[in-house]
Amino acid sequence: MPSTAWDTKQIGEKPDAAAPDGSEVRILCATPRGSTALFTLPSGTVARAVAHRTVDEIWYVIGGRGRLWRRLDGTETTVELAPGMSLTIPVGTHFQFRNDGDGPLDILGVTMPPWPGADEAGPVAGEWFPTV
Repeated sequence: MPSTAWDTKQIGEKPDAAAPDGSEVRILCATPRGSTALFTLPSGTVARAVAHRTVDEIWYVIGGRGRLWRRLDGTETTVELAPGMSLTIPVGTHFQFRNDGDGPLDILGVTMPPWPGADEAGPVAGEWFPTV
């Protein structure tokens, strides 16, 4: 049976919350199977390193430049973040990102299942010293 519980939302000018990693969050639409948000990290800042307990994320870089460090099951990598880049953060991945550009680093994130709340991400040792 089709659902008519559509979600429609205009993004806010100001952040709705701060993510556990310290980035600014603007909450977007959600369904029972996933949620979306825009994450912004100001120029020259480094997020706190975290790991998700129960969710997978898919990121798409909208604007800015930076780097993302990820570690899972003994494998570790650092990738450049630039507009058009898409990447995944599977559940349990230790990750940290930084803004190396002159403007904000904006990332569209899709979380599956939907983001359950602030206790979802826990602190871990990261690659860089956090500044947020």
